[in-house]
Amino acid sequence: MPLYLTSPDDPEFVSHTERLAVLLADEAELMAPLALGSALPEADAVVFPQMVGEAYRRVDDFRGLDLPVLVLTSDFGTMAMWDWEIISYLRAEGVNVMAPYSLDGARTACRALAAKRELRIGQFVVYQDHPGEGGQQPSIFKRFYWWEDECSLRIQEKFGLRINKRSFTELGARAKAIPDVVAASEWERLRGTVPLADVSNRAVLSALKLYRALRDDLDQQDGVLAVGINCLNESASSDTTPCLAWDLLYAERGIIWGCEADIVSMLTEVIVHRSLVSPVMMTNLYPFLMGQAALQHEKIPAFPDVDDPDNYVLAAHCGYLGVLPRSFAVSWKLRPKALAIVDDNAVAIDANLPVGWVTLVKLGPRFDTLLVVQGELSGYAGFAGSDCRNGAVVRVPDGHGLVEALPSHHSVLTTGHDLASLELVGHVFGLRLEKIGNWGG
Repeated sequence: MPLYLTSPDDPEFVSHTERLAVLLADEAELMAPLALGSALPEADAVVFPQMVGEAYRRVDDFRGLDLPVLVLTSDFGTMAMWDWEIISYLRAEGVNVMAPYSLDGARTACRALAAKRELRIGQFVVYQDHPGEGGQQPSIFKRFYWWEDECSLRIQEKFGLRINKRSFTELGARAKAIPDVVAASEWERLRGTVPLADVSNRAVLSALKLYRALRDDLDQQDGVLAVGINCLNESASSDTTPCLAWDLLYAERGIIWGCEADIVSMLTEVIVHRSLVSPVMMTNLYPFLMGQAALQHEKIPAFPDVDDPDNYVLAAHCGYLGVLPRSFAVSWKLRPKALAIVDDNAVAIDANLPVGWVTLVKLGPRFDTLLVVQGELSGYAGFAGSDCRNGAVVRVPDGHGLVEALPSHHSVLTTGHDLASLELVGHVFGLRLEKIGNWGG
């Protein structure tokens, strides 16, 4: 909703409003302008295409706005440099003003606003029955916050998002009941597009049956933004893993995935990916500082040899880097499973992100903080026969700070360094950005 301070006919206001409609055409729809102080219809945010000195005398009207406030007052879809003082004044008076200084920043803010609305009306679907109470490695899995009712309730209260819990046992049974000929027809459609490495025909058909069962189930539901399965702890419910299904559902529907039904990682992925339009994935972090506790879990003899090992982490999940869609990867193959706790027929994705700048990001457990670590993916390391056959070696600015501040062994990895955009995302969602360390490009 464009708002004006003096007149809707002011030439600068008119020209900037028309310009914004063009520059933000892919991200936002501008409504008919109204005066500041008017009763507002439903909108995601208000935008001021023009600022004038009248703003100093209208603070109460600014404070009365119950929508996010964008200031985009230049010819280029950004804040004008002459508006620094007004913006600073309004912020000092308690008005939460977003003033992007790049067009990319303005577009990021709009995408974040759209993601906020999507979460408010959407749902996550998670397949689980009795997470952490039995199954594989219950002594480990019963410790995880994302399965607590408190976690779901806090997400619902903060974001409006529905968490739809469904039975993994029933999903697995539906998948196994799909005839081989149906799965084979799916493979004919996909053959040549999915790179395989030593995966048996039976394993391919099982993976496609689970994909079909998921797809058919999701066809009956609206507003699904992400899907997760308690695929490790309750692996007895299926003769395969959902890795290929997650790749296909992202490619076909843009649905985000959640290994182990981790709704906190899923939520972080959705917010970051929808807002920044950058590759995202969830993976496990093994800080070199954690020594034998990490090495034992991954069944590896030692961490890779690096300078300054205190400031490195190994990123790996289910034997490889983790579930990474083909469209995000520089290399990608579907392989037989690596972990002992899943069915011998299961599969895993072996894929790489590009070497270079990366960012580790994760929502805090109270959902009021976004933890951010800028790093560098310096290469990959693998150990035959281990639970880390291809993991990423990531350098971070402060390994000790990372261990102290990050909320989980699960983290979301995205490419590049873009703190400015993440700050805007934080403004939109009411999240405080906590940067760990002070190194990066």
